[in-house]
Amino acid sequence: MQKGDAQNYRKIIHIDMDAFYASVEQRDNPEYRGKPLVVGGLPEGRGGVVATASYEARKFGIRSAMSSKQALQLCPHAIFIRPRFPAYKEASQKIREIFSRYTDLIEPLSLDEAYLDVTSDKLNIGSAIEIANQIKQAIKDELQLTASAGVSINKFVAKTASDIKKPDGLTFIGPSAIAAFMEKLPVEKFFGVGKVTAQRMKNMGLHTGDDLKKLAEEELTRHFGKAGKFYYQIVRGIDNREVQPNRETKSLAAEDTFPYDLTTLEEMEEELDKIAQTVCKRLQQYELKGRTITLKIKYSDFKQITRNQSFPTGLNDLDTVCATAKKLLVATGIEEKKIRLLGISLSNFNEAAVKPKEERQTDQLKLFDF
Repeated sequence: MQKGDAQNYRKIIHIDMDAFYASVEQRDNPEYRGKPLVVGGLPEGRGGVVATASYEARKFGIRSAMSSKQALQLCPHAIFIRPRFPAYKEASQKIREIFSRYTDLIEPLSLDEAYLDVTSDKLNIGSAIEIANQIKQAIKDELQLTASAGVSINKFVAKTASDIKKPDGLTFIGPSAIAAFMEKLPVEKFFGVGKVTAQRMKNMGLHTGDDLKKLAEEELTRHFGKAGKFYYQIVRGIDNREVQPNRETKSLAAEDTFPYDLTTLEEMEEELDKIAQTVCKRLQQYELKGRTITLKIKYSDFKQITRNQSFPTGLNDLDTVCATAKKLLVATGIEEKKIRLLGISLSNFNEAAVKPKEERQTDQLKLFDF
């Protein structure tokens, strides 16, 4: 991002629903309102994984991808319920309809979040901040749900900004404010920097974006591998990715390369929980069920293997995907193994993915006038 490039600035909004599954449940079931609610696997038996926790539950430290048994320990009086994906899908479709009043450049990431490019909006409002406010108000008035929004010149900054004032917040980071915003941002607040990576950064004396910015790209790459180049770019607010409304679901998979090798089963299972959640959100978004779950493993010596298990019927529930991936992992024999990458994919779908309507994108970008 350079001075004199104002004509090239995009207007990007990232909308993220607040505790989406739990909020839908509290809206539809008054008895859950104001109470710590956990949507996901039940803690009984082998237990499950938290998909979403209400803000009342989050006060006790309950978070997504945490085991339901751990959540119960943190909050013994929490209410645990199974997800109702048809209800969440219906709400998501109505939210998408609200988005489409303003732009056709919509890139859904899951049922509860999406990027919008409003550089040129349908209603000629011109202000991305005003559009974000109108969208938030429409969601509140029409669906009795709340959303948080981030507004900026690119996807990364907009997504990071949407998490700043949750719930029901709106954060605008303009071009002139990006550098200072990124420098002050704690490393754990950077989208893409997980808990383990953030702790490793802090152990290196890297606590804020300003600390990261002092390291050369080569140094970051030496410490964090390919992710180092990513960190070098984002700490400077650089992200040239376009909003992609035409993304087709060619492969429902997610994987993560870790900044250091995983050596314990606990670390590996924690990462598999996160990866499985990403995959399941995508499956539910397209209403797909896969019959084959595949685990991908890359070791520290770059040797790569895959293991899979097939089922007689399709599935897309988080509990089964998590449990199967962990079982496949243990079956490979992890003793004295160092793992640098894990991935989960689902295939053999019962039906084809619904492709979003094709829209033409324009490379012509207007003056950034918020």
